[in-house]
Amino acid sequence: MTNPPNPYDPRPPSGSQPYPQQYQQYPMQPYGAQYPMQPYGYGYGPPPQQEQGMAVASLVCSLVGILFCLPAILGIVFGHIGYSKAKRGEAGGQGMAQAGIIIGYVIVGLWLIPLLLWLFFGLAVLGSAGLR
Repeated sequence: MTNPPNPYDPRPPSGSQPYPQQYQQYPMQPYGAQYPMQPYGYGYGPPPQQEQGMAVASLVCSLVGILFCLPAILGIVFGHIGYSKAKRGEAGGQGMAQAGIIIGYVIVGLWLIPLLLWLFFGLAVLGSAGLR
């Protein structure tokens, strides 16, 4: 009794011709041979870099607003300008501008809370002392 041929055996079955050559052999290129150049204007170049200045300014000013309040307000303004430019397709950095807007509003809110509390308690103290 003969065993069935193993389909995973790389050798050809006995009694048959070896597998024919499947790939065509190309002559070797001499050392330093160049491939032919593509015609001018072929394909696409890299996309043009979009301006992200307002978005970067928004994020930086909003983060500096942690130390001083005024830059956070500028960060909000720059963020709205950069966001609207990005929505129109005139500039990039839509996410960065959005982050600058959000951080700017949070920082201004954090600056306003103690300012309003100081103002409220200051007026309350002055009112109770009769110094109005």
